[in-house]
Amino acid sequence: MWHVLLSFSGLVALIQLLFLPFFPESPPYLLLQKEDKAGCLKAMKQLWGEGNYQTEFDDLMKEKAITKGTKIMNVLEVLRERSVYPQLCTMLLLLLSLQLCGLKIFLTANLQKSMIPYVSLGVSISELISIIFCSSIIDRFGRRTLLCGGYLLMALILVLLEMSLLLGDQFLWLRYCSVILIFLFIIAYGIGP
Repeated sequence: MWHVLLSFSGLVALIQLLFLPFFPESPPYLLLQKEDKAGCLKAMKQLWGEGNYQTEFDDLMKEKAITKGTKIMNVLEVLRERSVYPQLCTMLLLLLSLQLCGLKIFLTANLQKSMIPYVSLGVSISELISIIFCSSIIDRFGRRTLLCGGYLLMALILVLLEMSLLLGDQFLWLRYCSVILIFLFIIAYGIGP
């Protein structure tokens, strides 16, 4: 019954994808990243209803003033920063735990058992690539674009994955496509949601 569980996560992603365009951007994102004061106030009113949000707006302006001189670090600079090592270690442990991910799908795809550990390692590497890529582009595109794009890609990949698993007995090459689709799903998840 794993395919029902897989379909359920696709349904939840589809529901979120349908409703996401109706929500405004985050007020801190609009003010701090886009420097859109009017958009920030409009988003506050849309999210929290009519009212006076001058205090919250002033707090965001103070945060903007504090972070004005702060340089945004790239991935290599973050890796050199000792103060983030505990968080990096936690993230790496989570990535390493992905090695057990998808074993049932890999067995369903009739992969040789000796290949499954290497495929699981590929899953972990895909997750790492997606995290690095997402952290590099999130400031440029914004969270909303990445969420919408990620959910659309995930929905498409889940449909293709289901088809490749159903037709895998008839076409042997589809078994390997399902593994590639799992890698792509993980990358789309890491970049988007």
